[in-house]
Amino acid sequence: MILKIIKGFKEKSNIKYLNKILESRNTNVNDKKIKTLGIIFCIDEMKDFEIFRDLATAINVRPNQLKFIAYTESIEDAPNFWDTYYHSDDFGWNGKIKNVELQSFLDTKFDALISYYEKDVLELKLLTTSSKAQFKIGIQQTDERLNDFILKTKINEFYLFKRELVRYLNILKKI
Repeated sequence: MILKIIKGFKEKSNIKYLNKILESRNTNVNDKKIKTLGIIFCIDEMKDFEIFRDLATAINVRPNQLKFIAYTESIEDAPNFWDTYYHSDDFGWNGKIKNVELQSFLDTKFDALISYYEKDVLELKLLTTSSKAQFKIGIQQTDERLNDFILKTKINEFYLFKRELVRYLNILKKI
């Protein structure tokens, strides 16, 4: 019972932190070309992360300029093919990240960040919000304040997402 109460207070502190960051967020979209790319996705929703490599190639991002963050809600169900994944234990109070590798990803100033998840999970939102990426791209989510550019596609419509993203990035002169 006590653990549930503490977990509830922790979640409220993280929600408060998330809202504070989103309210003070300043979007500054420019026409700088995308050379570095970060991708946040949920393993529970999408197992095939190789399709993101194809997407990176389509927008002219070199493999050594591409980094992933894989999140799972359940440690027990995490696939063994993925070396590093993150879960709720890597998050502390007030948006504090307890994992050095995860914090390093968030501190990287990517030219673009793709948040490819549909689940309404606080930790995924914290990752997107805490990233220092210049241009944040996402699919339809419950909170549209998370991203600068949203393609209203479903999680299982990746090829539509890829096609439309390439098209719009060309229009915006980002590739």
